This record gives sequence, structure tokens and C-alpha cells, in this order.
Amino acid sequence: MSNTQTTKLVTITPKAAEKVTAFMAEEAEKPQFLRVYVQGGGCSGLSYGMGFEKAAEEDDLVIEENGVKMLIDSYSADYLKGANIDYIESLMGAGFKINNPNVTKSCSCGHSFNTS
Repeated sequence: MSNTQTTKLVTITPKAAEKVTAFMAEEAEKPQFLRVYVQGGGCSGLSYGMGFEKAAEEDDLVIEENGVKMLIDSYSADYLKGANIDYIESLMGAGFKINNPNVTKSCSCGHSFNTS
């Protein structure tokens, strides 16, 4: 059974929420949630992942902000405390950026990190 958080483990900016909502609307399966997770791998040890889901899993935390329902599993929650998801558009391209206060080291590509 999923748990709904009242204090925000992870936040999402209005611009990122707008992009997530637009991308979800394009999906044929009509997902209800944005899953944000951490997995092993990358040159610094851990990397972020995001994807769409139709339903929450048993150990998921459900966080709703700016109209987006996010799912975070219990493993990822430890690494994402206080993180913020933003959407950046620049001359170098556009994409989601996770600003995580727990990161102590990240690689030059910006896709992997370490917290110890």
C-alpha cells in the first residue's frame, strides 16, 4: 500500500511539472504517476531515473505537487531527501535536472553522483 507524504521529500518546479504533464498526455497508456528513482551505476556510483507508471507499488511514497503525482520507492527516498526537479532550457539543449543537496560528488556528465 502506498503512503502519501505531507512534507515534501522531493519537490518539482512549476516548469518541470508542466513538461511532465505534457509528456504524460502524449503517452498512449495514460500514466498517472511520475516515478523518480536512484539506481546503481554511472561513473560516480549512482544515477537518477524517471519514468511513467499507471499505479503505485507497495513500498512507494506518493508525493503530489504542482499537479504531478510522483512515486518514490523506499530505497531511492534515502538518496533524494530534499531534492528538487527542474526543467532547464538552454543553448546546449533542454531536459530535466535534479538538484540534490545530498550529493557530495558528481561526474562531469552530470548524470551520476555519490552521497558518501
